[in-house]
This record gives sequence, structure tokens and C-alpha cells, in this order.
Amino acid sequence: MHDRRHDEVVQDDGCATPLAGVAHPSPSPAGPAPGRPMLLRALLPPGARAVEVDGDVEAAGEGAAPVELAAVAAARPERRAEFLTGRWCAREALRALGLPAAPVPPGVRRAPVWPAGVVGSITHCAGYRAAVVAHRRDVVALGVDATPHEPLPERVLAAVADPDEREHLAELAPLLPGVHADRALFSAKESLIKAWSALDPDWAGFSAFRVRLDAQGAFSAHGPRGALLAGRWGVAAGLLGTAVVVPAVPAVPAARTRPARVSAPPRG
Repeated sequence: MHDRRHDEVVQDDGCATPLAGVAHPSPSPAGPAPGRPMLLRALLPPGARAVEVDGDVEAAGEGAAPVELAAVAAARPERRAEFLTGRWCAREALRALGLPAAPVPPGVRRAPVWPAGVVGSITHCAGYRAAVVAHRRDVVALGVDATPHEPLPERVLAAVADPDEREHLAELAPLLPGVHADRALFSAKESLIKAWSALDPDWAGFSAFRVRLDAQGAFSAHGPRGALLAGRWGVAAGLLGTAVVVPAVPAVPAARTRPARVSAPPRG
């Protein structure tokens, strides 16, 4: 199950100060434009780059590739605008990573197809669009999500959270006054689904992940086949954002190699 803002499903494609424990924003060569949100930047490691805008970019279609324009040729004007702005954010994020801008067409389940050597994620909700990228040598998978910081409708919560997760949310409520933790859990699962799609071609939905939030802006999750994943969440300017980043395991000389605990076990 997913809401309309995620009609690109996997990988598509906030009114408080940043929460304690959230990482420092990743630098941008030009810095954020005045009034531009910084929701996701504060949730990412230094190697990732985020471009976030508070609305649609009027000229977003001018730099779009034919394959991107064709993807929304028959779409409603508002859908076309948010899609093209998301791709504009993706191109700018690639430039911020030191790479040339490149097309990011939709692929399987309309997930963005990133250039070789890059992982990324695109998200959009009312009044907000963003893209995040990283080098695959540093990050093997990532997923981000942004959503209005509002209570999650009960019917949606019942569909995405199991009884243990709903009990966990009730226990967490006194620790997070003014925070809609149910929305944070929903958003965390959106980001997990997006990140997992880069690790495993098999579809994993909301029920595939069991999430635990903490009051310091982090969350953990048990995923398919025993995978252990982690992420960050935060609230800013009326939005709630989440990010899941799976770092690459650095190479270790053979003589010093030790058994490692992997976050996402290989298939088979």
C-alpha cells in the first residue's frame, strides 16, 4: 500500500528545530537557496548529497532528457511538474556529487534508474521535492521519504503497522510530545522499501519490515531474510523526513579479514 504521492512507488520517484542526535547537513557547493528546506540533509552522512526545493521549479523541463519527458507525456500538469522537478533535483544532486548531470528515467515499478556507480532516491510531497545521491563505492543502497507532519489516518496505520509496532508507538508517545510517531513509522517504511529495492530485486512491502523508533531521531528495522537496517528521522518546517543509508563495506586485507555481520544477507 502506498499513497498517491508515491505513484513512482519504490525510490521515487518537520515544524520543530532539528532533533537531537541528527547528523550535520552534508555540504552543498553553492549552499541552499534562501527559504529552501533542509529536511533530508540533516539525516545523511557526509558522502551523500541532497537537493531539496520547496515547490516546483518552473524551468525543470528545460534540462530534462527525452526519456524523462516521455515518462510523463500523458500525465496531469501537476504530476508532470512534480516529476520533472524531482528529476531536476536529481541532476543538481549529481552535479553536487562531482558528476555530470544525466537522465534518471523510471524503470521497474517506476523506480529511478541512476547512472552507473551511483545510488539515489527521489521523494516528493505537497510543496516539497528532493533527490539524494551517493557514490556506490561509499553507499550500496539508500532510500529517503518526506511527508507532511500530520497524524497518520487510522486505516493507514492499521495497514502498515502490526500490533507490536502500534504498541511501541503508544509507549513512545510520552517521550515525543508534539511528534506524530505514527507518521514517522510510515515514512521509515517508505524509505526502507526504497533502499531494499537496490539490494534485492524481489518486492518488499510494508509488512516486510518491523520498525523501532527512538526519541533521538534514529530507527532500526528487521527486514526480509533477517536483514538489519537502520535510519534517521527528523521534523522540520511542517514536514517529517526519513533516510536509510546502507554503507559499503570497506575492503580489508586478506590477512586481517574477520567474519563480518552483514546488513543485507545475500540471496540463496
